[in-house]
Amino acid sequence: MPNQKGKEEKPWNDLHGPNLAYILEQYEIYSKNPESVDSTLKSLFEEWGSPITSENKQPKIESGIDVRKVISAEKLVQYIRTYGHLSANINPLTKNQHSLPNHGEYGLNEEDLNQIPAELIWTGLSDNIRTALDVIQHLQTIYTESLAYEFSHVHNQEEREWLYSVVESRQFLTDLTTENRSDILKRLIEVDEFEKFLQRTFTGQKRFSIEGVDMLVPMIDELIRASSQVGVRHVMMGMAHRGRLNVLAHILGKPYEKIFSEFHHSTNKEVVPSEGSMGINYGWTGDVKYHLGGNRDIDGSNSVRTRVTLANNPSHLEFVDPVVEGFTRAVQEDRTNPGYPQLDTSKAIALLIHGDAAFPGEGVVAETLNLSQLTGYRTGGTIHIIANNQLGFTTDHSDSRSTTYSSDLAKGFEIPIVHVNADDPEACLAAIRLACEYRTRFQKDFLIDLIGYRRFGHNEMDDPTVTQPLMYEIIQKHPTIRTQYAEKLSEKWVDATEIKTWEANIKETLQSAHEKMKEETDNQTEYHSETGLNLPTEINTGVTIESLKAINHALLERPKSFNAYPKLERTLSRRISLLDEEEKVDWALAETLAFATILSEGTAIRFTGQDTERGTFAHRHLVLHDSKTGKTFSPLHSIPQAKAAFGIHNSPLSETSVLGFEYGYNFFAPNTLTLWEAQYGDFANAGQVIIDQFLSAGRAKWRQNSSLVMLLPHGYEGQGPEHSSARLERYLQLAAENNVVIANLSSAAQYFHLLRRQAAMTGKEEARPLILMAPKSLIRSKRTVSPSVELETGSFQAIKEETGLGKKSDQVKRLILCSGKIAIDLSTELEAMSPKQKKWLHILRVEQLYPFPKKEIQSIMNRYKHLEEVVWVQEEPKNMGAWTFMESRIRETVSDQVSIRYIGRPDRSSPATGKSNVHDVEQQRILTDALHHKS
Repeated sequence: MPNQKGKEEKPWNDLHGPNLAYILEQYEIYSKNPESVDSTLKSLFEEWGSPITSENKQPKIESGIDVRKVISAEKLVQYIRTYGHLSANINPLTKNQHSLPNHGEYGLNEEDLNQIPAELIWTGLSDNIRTALDVIQHLQTIYTESLAYEFSHVHNQEEREWLYSVVESRQFLTDLTTENRSDILKRLIEVDEFEKFLQRTFTGQKRFSIEGVDMLVPMIDELIRASSQVGVRHVMMGMAHRGRLNVLAHILGKPYEKIFSEFHHSTNKEVVPSEGSMGINYGWTGDVKYHLGGNRDIDGSNSVRTRVTLANNPSHLEFVDPVVEGFTRAVQEDRTNPGYPQLDTSKAIALLIHGDAAFPGEGVVAETLNLSQLTGYRTGGTIHIIANNQLGFTTDHSDSRSTTYSSDLAKGFEIPIVHVNADDPEACLAAIRLACEYRTRFQKDFLIDLIGYRRFGHNEMDDPTVTQPLMYEIIQKHPTIRTQYAEKLSEKWVDATEIKTWEANIKETLQSAHEKMKEETDNQTEYHSETGLNLPTEINTGVTIESLKAINHALLERPKSFNAYPKLERTLSRRISLLDEEEKVDWALAETLAFATILSEGTAIRFTGQDTERGTFAHRHLVLHDSKTGKTFSPLHSIPQAKAAFGIHNSPLSETSVLGFEYGYNFFAPNTLTLWEAQYGDFANAGQVIIDQFLSAGRAKWRQNSSLVMLLPHGYEGQGPEHSSARLERYLQLAAENNVVIANLSSAAQYFHLLRRQAAMTGKEEARPLILMAPKSLIRSKRTVSPSVELETGSFQAIKEETGLGKKSDQVKRLILCSGKIAIDLSTELEAMSPKQKKWLHILRVEQLYPFPKKEIQSIMNRYKHLEEVVWVQEEPKNMGAWTFMESRIRETVSDQVSIRYIGRPDRSSPATGKSNVHDVEQQRILTDALHHKS
């Protein structure tokens, strides 16, 4: 029952203006459905009843003003703010037919609105706005011009109110000088003449013209200028091929003559394809001109030198997005001190330029947006620009998205959205200024939907009138933005003859560059030798036992206030006795000691994955949780031996964006050992585009080195088709020109040395990705435990011989080659066999599958003069695993008198059986066939 206290005690007695209007509106909603309002308001209404007092059923905010009229006016204000974009002039090709509702639809007339003071419905300040009518007219103008805004989905009240305030006060719409306007026009002339020159000179060749969203270049100029003013030293850019050549020429400063040479057909087509961008030689194949990136240093107005980087990008459009985010984070972090890296998001900014069909269409966009506020991935806000052609390749937006705008996906991440007409240069630059100010203030993403068109087809050889005849009838008659803006300036600010002089000058510059290119006798083919592609033969990765023991003890030190989980602490404490007393190292300890020793040598580490802090198989525990407070602590942050940062983060449930991010991070932090771990190796194929286009081919296409480590849990243990195979065969298929290292290990010591070898190669020319088939059950297997002495005196071995076999070389008839878990299974099976049963066998564990260790295998084979057959044994189906890769290489290694045979599962369409008992039978058959004479 409502409280009967006196009127003076009611909580809304002191409310007025929009606040009182809001309470009245909420009470009206509450009256219809009490559950539909906030619980706090519901409690107030239950306790105090209606905000309208019994003495005044028609409350007046001021004498003669009806509160209900104020509420209606406030609703109209909110409608304009929320839906004004639907009536805005943001499409350069069509006039908007959607009109805002008039005040009559809200039960208001002009007299009503003139009686309401502006401050009752609007908090802005302006000498010219005194009444509610003034407010409505002001907002109708602002929200329906060539800039349109969507902010209502931003839940943070401070951010939302700031956005509305800045937009409605027009703070970011700075007055441009004649010089400013002239600079814009000059830039547009450069952009337009460049495209026209390419069209005339290289008719029919692809260039993916920028025409229709020409303002993209001046907008990037403005973003660089605004960023440098607040001290940003790196602008990291990602974009697809639309407009890329123009951006390379005018933002990155790539010489016109170099771009022209990439269009020019080489006289030696065997060396350089007509559409190739660079020369081809071993390990360097190049890429087409509209995929290439670049970088450039630009001096800012406040003496800050800003480096602009455009990432290389394949035709897979948006997949460069997480890569650029990784670039950005790498530059922002200081990894020189122990603990987590120190993040300074003011150092760098990411700019991602999207396609209007790709932004809602490719899932990697949503995955990347999801990274924006995560501790391990945030970069302090990315500026997104959708270069909106209003068209896919030939697909209308009605067939490519289910939303009103291509930008609507961003609403789910509460990213402010501005739509801008690409034919309004000054509005485009204003949008950039607003985006940069928001990013600086709130450290969050901002999106600009640059709505333009595509003057030609998807590429210049395509005729778009076949599929979009009505649109292209309009486009063919539509004047370019350069023409429109020149006419505008010639009316008031710039003489038409001066404009013609600017046009003539750029035409002359372009022609001169072309003549210079033709005069060059060198066709500018770039050759790159194989130098540096081979793995170093010797890297000392051993660590003294004394150092390992000291580190192992330090790893168990805890802050006095830390409440360790007793059960886990007992497990970790066993590592002391394992190393000190038993002089052994298991898989988890080998990994931790490898990381600790790498840090002790001053190499920073970044390690991420979906459950990386604990480990999918509960073995790692590199981040501990206080059992009482939940606070975290990493022993690798506090050991006295550490001399560099250790960044470890659980990742979101994503492979594509996280793997792309780590690839980008590693490229811009080449001296950091960067690792990504799949929850199960089976799931890594969700990131296949990153693996195919960047990780394996980046060096050949773009000279983009990487030392990223991929840990992919792999092994057949009866767990079904999706928890058995990391698809080893796919990585081996991608292996060529020494582009990657692929390994499948069988001991803790091997893992220790391989990690340390990888760390030693970071930042060097020979660095390349390491793809490791990581263990699952073998993590706790006694058969993978290594003597501690192997960590001190040993090093990584590409081939390991089975102990106890092959001693009498004249008796060995069968040589088994295998890799990973099956090697342990074979070793286990051997124990039940008598010496007589084993004397005809020898087993080589191929720990490094690629680069293929041919010399090492040959050296061992040469000992066995009576060898009759070499057998490759694997647990994967025949059409999977390493067999198809290994067969030809084994044949090249052995003599013709020795037969080559396969033992494993037959060809299968699914990687593994879902029945554990069937798995056991299959596995035993493989072991029996491998270790026993044919009957």
